[in-house]
Amino acid sequence: MKYETQKIAQIYFIVAMALFAIQVLGGLLAGWIYVAPNTLSELLPFNIVRMLHTNSLVVWLILGFMGAAYFLIPEESEREIHSPMLAYLQLAILVLGTLGVVVTYVFNLFEGNILLGKEGREFLEQPLWVKIGIVVAALIFLYNITMTVLQGRKTAITNVLLIGLWGLALLFLFAFYNPSNLSLDKQYWWYVVHLWVEGVWELIMASILAFLMLKLTGVDREIVEKWLYIIVATSLITGILGTGHHYYWIGTPAYWQWIGSIFSSLEVIPFFGMMAFAFVMVWKGRRDHPNKAALLWSLGCATLAFFGAGVWGFMHTLHGINYFTHGTQITAAHGHLAFFGAYVSLNLAIFTYAFPILKNRDPYNQVLNMASFWLMAGGMTFMTFVLTFAGIIQTHLQRVLGENFMDVQDQVHIFYVMRFGAGVAVVIGAVLFIYAVLVPRKEIIEPGRSQQVAAE
Repeated sequence: MKYETQKIAQIYFIVAMALFAIQVLGGLLAGWIYVAPNTLSELLPFNIVRMLHTNSLVVWLILGFMGAAYFLIPEESEREIHSPMLAYLQLAILVLGTLGVVVTYVFNLFEGNILLGKEGREFLEQPLWVKIGIVVAALIFLYNITMTVLQGRKTAITNVLLIGLWGLALLFLFAFYNPSNLSLDKQYWWYVVHLWVEGVWELIMASILAFLMLKLTGVDREIVEKWLYIIVATSLITGILGTGHHYYWIGTPAYWQWIGSIFSSLEVIPFFGMMAFAFVMVWKGRRDHPNKAALLWSLGCATLAFFGAGVWGFMHTLHGINYFTHGTQITAAHGHLAFFGAYVSLNLAIFTYAFPILKNRDPYNQVLNMASFWLMAGGMTFMTFVLTFAGIIQTHLQRVLGENFMDVQDQVHIFYVMRFGAGVAVVIGAVLFIYAVLVPRKEIIEPGRSQQVAAE
């Protein structure tokens, strides 16, 4: 570890992994409720379980991004983080807000209260006081890292990362705008949800992946930066206008059907670019880095993101197809593999790379870590195929033949059973990963080897 303030990242990563564990357990419970719908229906209804599952996903991913920024910016900027105290204050605000959200959701507190009660907007259900806290924490974070970058060396990686993180914070401000008109509400709601995951988050993903490729492969910085700028350009061009694929059926003008269809189809390009980028960097690389698990997660991230976000997104993005598939299990299939591939795997890759350096020792439990990758990636891939088949049947029976929704659910029940089995594999993989990253093996380390790894 070259810079003392990189240790800030460690506490962010640990909190993120704790929320990751909660998220996958919540997902497993939600999957079981599909199999046995009356499970905990009085104590913990499905809508609450789903809120916890999706909200914890978003929060832990953002904490991972912030931790990654605190880890890589000192190296890229060649200086310490501007204010470690602000970094820890920001984390405390976010943890307090997260606990407040969980208690509010589970016990349904302050219902109808504009300041303290939850809102009814998917993914943005957080009470107003929590949203304000998130903005305060984001401002502290942006001030801290921006000052660090401005006072140090500027690179393509830090520039793109800053653009992505500033965009993430600014777009969240639309969460405060909640118009009574439903079409208008949805139009601006997607400014947060879509422009995050298919816009600025892609910039964050590209910059962190570029940093990992730089460290793991030893490819010249100039080559990495050229790829990075190409990926960023295609992400912004396609992602912004690709928002139109959410505007098909919410009352917006008909031209959005064409804009959304055309540019959503092109959203495959940046994800293909990132996959090609990762494999070409490894192919061109001359470094035999000891952390093979981090390399596996990096390549897995790029590959699964291409299929989940790119291919599965393309499968139902054209408005003529989306007319029938919108809101079916095909959407769930796309969402699960896209999030896991693009953002979950990315965070797990930077965790795997950073922890041995933060602990100042060799990469440890690599076999266990790589086993966790195959368990989670295999489980999520199987889940995606299962939900895809369920969605195709659902689309045909419900949207084409006009059968009753609940009758169709009975006919795809077997797919929900298989989806739950896939979820068990993902949870086991998540537990193995957390153990592999946090618990070191008891082994004799060659003198000086830890310092060599840290230097690499």
